[in-house]
Amino acid sequence: MGDIRIVHYDRKTGGGLYSVKAYGESSAAKAREFHNSFPEYEPTPLVELKNLASDMGIKNMYVKDESYRFGLNAFKVLGGSYAIGSYIAQALDMDISDLPYERLVSDEIKGRIEDKFGKLTFITATDGNHGRGVAWTAARLEADCVVYMPKGSALERLENIRNLGARASITDMNYDDAVRLANDEAETNGWIMVQDTAWEGYEDIPAWIMQGYATIGSEITEQLGDVKPTHVFLQAGVGAFSGAVCGFMADYYGDGERPVITIVEPWEADCMYRTAEAADGMLHPVTGDMDSIMAGLCCGEPCTIGWNVLRDHADNFLSVPDYLAADGMRVLGNPLGSDSRIVSGESGAVTSGVVFEIMKNKEYANLRDILGLDENSVVLCISTEGDTDRENYRNIVWKGAYSR
Repeated sequence: MGDIRIVHYDRKTGGGLYSVKAYGESSAAKAREFHNSFPEYEPTPLVELKNLASDMGIKNMYVKDESYRFGLNAFKVLGGSYAIGSYIAQALDMDISDLPYERLVSDEIKGRIEDKFGKLTFITATDGNHGRGVAWTAARLEADCVVYMPKGSALERLENIRNLGARASITDMNYDDAVRLANDEAETNGWIMVQDTAWEGYEDIPAWIMQGYATIGSEITEQLGDVKPTHVFLQAGVGAFSGAVCGFMADYYGDGERPVITIVEPWEADCMYRTAEAADGMLHPVTGDMDSIMAGLCCGEPCTIGWNVLRDHADNFLSVPDYLAADGMRVLGNPLGSDSRIVSGESGAVTSGVVFEIMKNKEYANLRDILGLDENSVVLCISTEGDTDRENYRNIVWKGAYSR
């Protein structure tokens, strides 16, 4: 089936499915209320691409543009900020609903935090966007922040994190080993690990991060109004973001009525695809170097919580080559007719690139049938980041790098 590999699951409904209430409409409303308390908050644009949809032979296409999120050029701050707020609320025997931003940074709460913890230090591993969101939140709380990045990380992403006051460095490790390093440092120094990868004994903070991501789902359904997407394409790294949005959609529409949900990963880091393909009740990580341009998706070990949601509520898992992310960047950056331009980075654009390729390439007629994509389809993608590595963005969009 060409360069796109697929695992298809038949739709599961009824009792016994993994519960998505934690990421559903009421939970998302609570997270969104917290985010709304920040002065920088406003819903990011949901862009309707009518001309692109017509060119591809589908009814319509919408892309949620997360490059506008809190001035940080990516969505990740939604998870980091909500997890940190929830952690502090729990430690102070409070509910996050009673701890909006203005109170979180008040002298009262700062005093209680100091009495409880002394000086707070948050630590994380990141390909760039998550660490920037954690560093931004830590700076707002006048807390310390330590960030480890995997080898090959872009210097621009490193400097963006350092500019927020974090002690950030690029390691000689892959992403998952950088996570282990950060966790070891947290345990040794009594720091607070803020990671969206869940494992046994470490699930509260990843769950809060996923709940923070559900704000995106709340905004999308409000912006769509009476329009219901037939298909949602979600990119996966560890699976926290895709699990959160998939969970929101399953709760909001109901499993029998929710859109067809398709998970997209790079060939080099397709742990969700491999786990879905094996279907043996085990997680199947990717090890070693993960050399994809989709840096934000180069995660080899699935988030247990994210996988539990996707296993029961997603329909398709795709493993795709880098050139489709590059194609998506070029397509979104060069709109047709009156469509709006979207500046989307490598990880942000891959889903749009995949839809474009599937609809325009005759080789994928059978894949279109499996996905149910046709002239009646209304497709939703989420551009999770803007040009967070501007040099590479120009290299791809201006100079045509990573063409097939």
